[in-house]
Amino acid sequence: MSESTASDDTALTTGALARRLGVAPTTLRSWDRRYGIGPAVRGDGRHRRWRPDDVAVLETMCRLTSAGVSPAEAARAAKEGPGPLPVRPAAEVRERSRETREPRKTGELPLEGDVRQECRGLARAAVRLDAPAVAEQLAQAVDRHGLTAAWQEVMVPTLHAVGRKWASSGDRYVEVEHLLSWHVSTALRRATRPAVPGDTGGPGPVLLACMPGEEHTLPLEALNAGLSRLDVPTRMFGAAVPAEALSAAVQRLGPVAVVLWAQARSTASLALARHLAATRWGVRGARRTPSVVLGGPGWAGRSPGLPRPAALGGALETLAAVYDAG
Repeated sequence: MSESTASDDTALTTGALARRLGVAPTTLRSWDRRYGIGPAVRGDGRHRRWRPDDVAVLETMCRLTSAGVSPAEAARAAKEGPGPLPVRPAAEVRERSRETREPRKTGELPLEGDVRQECRGLARAAVRLDAPAVAEQLAQAVDRHGLTAAWQEVMVPTLHAVGRKWASSGDRYVEVEHLLSWHVSTALRRATRPAVPGDTGGPGPVLLACMPGEEHTLPLEALNAGLSRLDVPTRMFGAAVPAEALSAAVQRLGPVAVVLWAQARSTASLALARHLAATRWGVRGARRTPSVVLGGPGWAGRSPGLPRPAALGGALETLAAVYDAG
């Protein structure tokens, strides 16, 4: 086998390299066009083929941009080869207090445990504020692993890492959290099947709502998407639903189940949960009450007699069984 053939066999396509680095293919093309960070050899003249030396340059580029270095400066340093990292301006360094100083890899997110490789790619894209890469990787995770696994094993670990980074860095990285959350919400809505009008004589829908004062809706959006794929009708009310509105909705809809999300202990009101569980409707002699299912860490140790599934998969099984029995 010739040297040329051997090098072709070890070269990577743009798509394969993008997956390896955790960036979007469009990002690689943009870096090639803007900064000359591209393959030394173009194969047949049209298709990019990335050799090991090309990959090493791009790995350096990703490492530097994740550390907060501008793309132009990172590209220049990556092409120059091994050497000291670009130095931040002295004025910027002086602005950072002793409490918030971090190691050079300041852009890395603190992923915990044995996480999927997709988490690391998604985290790097989020830190770079690379919206196309974030959107593409979320869509690929849902397609490759299914909604439940994508939520529990890719989205949640990365969201938690962003939250930890934000909490430990003096409110920095809030823009990363906002961008990632928005794209996760978008991916979940795209994974939600359109509602199909059901038989009005069948079981009522599942009502999904955050407790009064609770703003964390992403877990309910994941549950809404999962239930849609099981053909379980839902009514999604979202964040911070007032107690009076929840009671009115239960009376009007006659839901087969009510899911109440509380991220914080301060929003987890057992009194309201029990009130909804005791709400009755229907004709006399055949009155019904909803099954109330609690979700979120705010309910920890505070849910006697009411189911509290630990994860999305368990919640879907519980609610599907309730709906089928209704």
